[in-house]
Amino acid sequence: MAAEPVTAGARRTAGWWRRKSLRFRLVAVASAVLAVALGLSAYVMVGVLGRTLIATIDESIYQRARGTVSQADSGQLPDELTSPDGTLIQVIDSAGRITHATAGTDRLVPLLNAADRSAAISQRRARFLDGAPYGIPHLLRVRVLSADRGQTVIAARPFSEVETSISTAGHVLVIGTPLLLVLLAGASWVIIGRTLRPITELRRGAEVITGTARSRRLPVPESRDEVHHLATTLNAMLDRLERADARQRALVSDAAHELRSPLASIRLQLEVALGHPGGQDDWRETAEGVLEDTTRLTRLAEDLLALARLDERGGALARREPVELDELVAQTLERYGPAVTFEPGAPVVVSGDALDLGRVLVNLVDNALRHTVAPVAVELRAEGADAVLTVTDDGPGIPEEDRERVFDRFTRLDSARSRDEGGAGLGLAIVRETVNAHGGAVHLEDARPGLRAVVRLPLS
Repeated sequence: MAAEPVTAGARRTAGWWRRKSLRFRLVAVASAVLAVALGLSAYVMVGVLGRTLIATIDESIYQRARGTVSQADSGQLPDELTSPDGTLIQVIDSAGRITHATAGTDRLVPLLNAADRSAAISQRRARFLDGAPYGIPHLLRVRVLSADRGQTVIAARPFSEVETSISTAGHVLVIGTPLLLVLLAGASWVIIGRTLRPITELRRGAEVITGTARSRRLPVPESRDEVHHLATTLNAMLDRLERADARQRALVSDAAHELRSPLASIRLQLEVALGHPGGQDDWRETAEGVLEDTTRLTRLAEDLLALARLDERGGALARREPVELDELVAQTLERYGPAVTFEPGAPVVVSGDALDLGRVLVNLVDNALRHTVAPVAVELRAEGADAVLTVTDDGPGIPEEDRERVFDRFTRLDSARSRDEGGAGLGLAIVRETVNAHGGAVHLEDARPGLRAVVRLPLS
């Protein structure tokens, strides 16, 4: 039960944090990291400074003790020992009496008793000593060395100067670190704000892009950074969306126009037949006309459904499998009888969707049959790494400047390709998009006379 309030509090804290702006969160995280880094740096610096000063004092008193030992061993100790750097020195004989000492040092009581002197000599390092019992109001750093004839040299130096240096450095860091942190946080706030300004401009630009202002684009910053690349990518996405929207609107408009004609024809024929109910032959003729228009509607619906599926897949195939293209062509052309000629050759295998490839061939042959007198010639061969499928008719052909335009949706060029002939201008559009989805290409060329459609597909 006790864990539930803690969890609720953590959730409220997380929610409060997520509600803050990105600028605030970045500055807060950066400041927290800087605070930890500065705190650790200050701690390390004070520690290093203290150890360095202690090592300096230890080296100083060792050198002073070492010099005094040399004088004692040679019997050249002066009656009054002097110490310019403030080091306290006592020379103790084998009986424990102080024979020489610097000014201000007790000449009766050694700073360390015999046992402590022996331990200090064996440890070979300095130690701390409270100077209060000896009339010295400071903590001392003491080093003991042994000399000849049982003599002992004690060298000590007040530790107060080290403490003062460390305390001064600590006060400077305690005051300077928060000031430095505030300065860095302010600089981070300004820098992050300027960095995020292009993103704010992108957001404002996105707010004005509506359904009535689709041609607007997001502002692109001059700096070649990630925000620049983001704006460029988003503008490219808007371009694609605008083209897709325009394409969809055109498709809907063209489809509505195409549907209006057969529906109006059906309505007109039925109204005429209802206005003259006495003629049996008129009803039969009406039924034939309605059936013809219904067939056109069915073909148009199938073409629209095929294009919708292609658009939905975004240029990808519904399935990809090995397709024996020579057998597929032969089976598809059986329905046309003598209206189409085809000579089977060597096996040709491609990778793709057999149903879609069959629809490509049907659309090309149906389109050729509308404009030819002689049988349509279909050829299939392997050429390099490609399978080449050609459909040739002897019709009037298409001017060179219009051979790419006919692959657009709902495109007709002349009366021979009008809706009265059954075409809605979608067959070649389906052919191109299907071939592109298979990684191939299609184009039209002059057959002299007539027109030749050439489809290239990569061999499996």
